[in-house]
Amino acid sequence: MTILSLFKPSNLAKDLPAGLVVFLVALPLCLGISLASNAPLAAGIIAGIVGGLVVGALSGSSTSVTGPAAGLTAVVATQIAELGSFQAFLVAVVVAGALQIVFGILKGGFLSSFFPSSVVKGLLAAIGIIIILKQLPHLVGYDADPVGETDFCQTDQNNTFTELTAAFRMFLPGAAVIGLLSVGLLIFWGKVSWLQKSPIPGPLVAVLFGTAVNLVLVQMGHPWAIAPTHLVQVPVAEGASGFLQLFCFPDFSVLAKPAVYGAALTLAVIASLETLLTIEAVDKIDPQQRKTPANRELFAQGVGNMISGFLG
Repeated sequence: MTILSLFKPSNLAKDLPAGLVVFLVALPLCLGISLASNAPLAAGIIAGIVGGLVVGALSGSSTSVTGPAAGLTAVVATQIAELGSFQAFLVAVVVAGALQIVFGILKGGFLSSFFPSSVVKGLLAAIGIIIILKQLPHLVGYDADPVGETDFCQTDQNNTFTELTAAFRMFLPGAAVIGLLSVGLLIFWGKVSWLQKSPIPGPLVAVLFGTAVNLVLVQMGHPWAIAPTHLVQVPVAEGASGFLQLFCFPDFSVLAKPAVYGAALTLAVIASLETLLTIEAVDKIDPQQRKTPANRELFAQGVGNMISGFLG
């Protein structure tokens, strides 16, 4: 299966709005995960681009989207601290990608067939609960914890549960109203049959609606307008030199350090297991019951990680 066989011009009308929705969802996640990992913000965007373009082209999956892994934030932050610099960590990422390519060539994807269905269902349920609990504070405008951070013990000295109580004591009325209206719009869009058949997906409508409402509030100077500090902050390059400064390249002088290979092995094993478990879970809820080639997915993830490591 090639990328050309996965791409069908007849699906373009649905692929374009779906891709826009994925972009709007993935952008704050990429930034939040890089922030939670103590990595540069641009690193999250680079990982998202490589995951979408490179891994998406090489992978045989029709149902998954690749980007920075929220489940690896603690591991990444720890390895950056232990290796002493982000440039040294990038070398470990390159080596980890090479190991994943080897896993794919050696047919390591067979491990996915050993995951019990109860584990997969539990994973899906746990992911849903974590997303709800972690996003509730952001829904009401309390952004002390980075978007995309999934650890129970957070960097703001709260845990997932105490964060909820803090959020509802310090919520922003404007953010809460816009968030709740957007959720209501999503539910309404999914309940009305003729809207379900619309080529415009509900999540895209909700994002555009929330953005438009806030722009109106800003123009009116209304106190409920959401401040820029609570909006997605994307690194902006000033000129060609500024653009190049967004990239951080690996320091291969650390290849002689054994700690680099320990970090690479840790990243490769955890990322590969997470990948296999994720595609197994997604395949089980695919209405068309499509099967992702696990070995090819490992290979694609490895190539993506190597390129991400080289680009920073």
